[in-house]
Amino acid sequence: MSNIWRRRLLPLVGPLILFLFWQTAVSANWLNPVLLPSPVDTLSYLFSALADGSMNQDMGATLYRTMMAFLFAALIGVPLGVVLGSSEQLYRSVEFLVDFFRSTPSSALIPLFMLIFGITDANKIAIAAFAAVLVILFNSAYGVMNAKKTRIMAAQVMGVSRWHVFKDIMLMESLPQTFVGLRTGVSMALVIVIVAEMFIGSETGLGHRIIDAQQLFNIKDMYASILVTGAFGYLLNLAFLLIEKRCVHWSGKA
Repeated sequence: MSNIWRRRLLPLVGPLILFLFWQTAVSANWLNPVLLPSPVDTLSYLFSALADGSMNQDMGATLYRTMMAFLFAALIGVPLGVVLGSSEQLYRSVEFLVDFFRSTPSSALIPLFMLIFGITDANKIAIAAFAAVLVILFNSAYGVMNAKKTRIMAAQVMGVSRWHVFKDIMLMESLPQTFVGLRTGVSMALVIVIVAEMFIGSETGLGHRIIDAQQLFNIKDMYASILVTGAFGYLLNLAFLLIEKRCVHWSGKA
């Protein structure tokens, strides 16, 4: 087998190990079969739900809320992070606030957001955006602050203006770290949206579907919804990796 095919098939190793372990657990009766259906039965149920469209509304609602939250977070987090990162003193003055709220579990703030926004879609989007914006801001700021000092000093010695140093060196050098923040931010937004759909009044969304299936003891639907949620997270991360490779093709080069 050629190296190209090995590289292409390598990502399949993890899912195969997972499903082999899952099937082994079912066959060995490690758990009650009612509580842990086989992977074949679960995937069969999932493909059936996708084929008849019964899961489409929930997938669409979760994806919409996640992307809206991420869009707001990126529009706020990237510019603000770049501004703060361009002045280390300015960043240090607000570092405590950034780290404090970044370290606070966003799910713990759900009651606060419910008081502000009520039981609405805006609530779910706002709390997910709040969680994502702190991650994006942190990475954008550190990306600017950690731009290669030798290149900055060389440009300054050659008389390049501060604006061009910021625009052409600091900003471009910060892009790899900014994309790390964006990838982490979109994953964070998805996680918080799912949690919000579970515990804030909601009639649609994968989080609502998971908790509803658990309460109705529809175990196959619960596992199928969890698999779709994981697939969403993986595909969003993969999409940003591809965008990063195209936009930041110089990353890691001298």
